[in-house]
Amino acid sequence: MNTTSSDLHVILGTGPMGTGVARELIRRGNKHIRMVNRSGNAPLDLAGGGDNVEVVKGDVYNAASVRTLTKGALVVYQCAQPAYSEWTTKFPPMQAAIVEGVAANNAKLIVTENLYMYGEVDGPIHEGLPYAAHTKKGKIRAQLSQALLDAFKQGKLRVAIARGSDFFGPNDAVSGDLTYRPALAGKTVNAIGKLDMPHTYTFTEDFAKTLVILGERDEALGQAWHSPNAPTVTTREYLALIFKAAGTPFKASAANKLMLQALGLFVPNVREVVEMYYEFAKPFVVDHSKFVKAFGNHATPLEEAVARTVAWFRQHPQTAH
Repeated sequence: MNTTSSDLHVILGTGPMGTGVARELIRRGNKHIRMVNRSGNAPLDLAGGGDNVEVVKGDVYNAASVRTLTKGALVVYQCAQPAYSEWTTKFPPMQAAIVEGVAANNAKLIVTENLYMYGEVDGPIHEGLPYAAHTKKGKIRAQLSQALLDAFKQGKLRVAIARGSDFFGPNDAVSGDLTYRPALAGKTVNAIGKLDMPHTYTFTEDFAKTLVILGERDEALGQAWHSPNAPTVTTREYLALIFKAAGTPFKASAANKLMLQALGLFVPNVREVVEMYYEFAKPFVVDHSKFVKAFGNHATPLEEAVARTVAWFRQHPQTAH
């Protein structure tokens, strides 16, 4: 694939967010796209790019590797992350390698984040809140975010940060295995926390578009931005939309903190969820007005986003993650 510094876009990670960014870039025209993962194998469900898309094997924990992979890039999208149970040990060195490698090429770095760094918040969650995380993973997120913003202030890195709430969408393994596949099978969905609390959910395709928009706009650099989301509903209302699209009876239960702690004794990922329980025990509403004021609102209506996600999992019943 022939590339030039004016049109090469590099995506680190080929999960649902990475493939979503690739599809958005393809929709926007003749982009040269390099996707990076550990295997070099093409991701599932990525079509339409043709010769403009390449998938290469790379090590994002190695700054020299990142520098080689991102040479000549206009924008680099950071959509990779360690296993949920390995954030403490692996996330800081991974980000450090990515920052060093991308900075050496003077490319823009657009980073995927969640909302853990704010900690427990009363009221709408907005970008002006302090980083007051009390959890292990929240403190890591705060550390990583601050490091990115400091690198920008020091003139080392051209970076913008996109933040989303709990993700769902095509090929999203977590929401698929925990919610969409059980609903399609007519089984009970086991949710976390209180079903009737308002909770903002982020559609991966909307978030991918947010990443691409931030990569296009220099005025986004040096800041964090909350991706636009559909209006917040309760978790019960969200699940009801899933069952409606699946055509199966509504069946949902809620796991409280004690139940998660007990299950976490045997399941490592569940053990990691326990400290984040607060997000589902009280209203968790994300304010995205900063992004909308600057760049517009591209949030997909929730019922449509859910229906598209259900349709994808119906078409991919045996997807391996």
